[in-house]
Amino acid sequence: MAKRQATAKWNGTLKDGNGIMKYGNFEGPYTFASRFEEGPGTNPEELVGAAHAGCFSMFLSALASGDNYTPTSVQTTASVHLGEDDGPKITSIDLNCEAVIPGLDADKFAEYAQTAKERCPISRLFAGTQINLTANLVES
Repeated sequence: MAKRQATAKWNGTLKDGNGIMKYGNFEGPYTFASRFEEGPGTNPEELVGAAHAGCFSMFLSALASGDNYTPTSVQTTASVHLGEDDGPKITSIDLNCEAVIPGLDADKFAEYAQTAKERCPISRLFAGTQINLTANLVES
């Protein structure tokens, strides 16, 4: 199986420090403000959301493709909620998906979406975290 890497470097204190996260061709700054407030830059939760949205979309496409449907597009937004539980914790993730898959009926789409939510590797990583799904099949 493939092995992937990302790096992060943090300089300074939690509130006054700053860092850089890198993966692939992406390099982005992060700070206390970008994570816990509305400051510029990225944060670990955004990257988790990007990973989850990408993983879910690919898994849903794979399920449909495996039954000989050809997805035109699968677009997913993941909203990662950072809350408190004896310290900061990802408390839930909302997946909102819109897909165009010609010939696929709504019931089969709902089945694929639920399976992708439960079985994509990032969802499995977050077993124990509430993952909410809204999935809409858009007619092409």
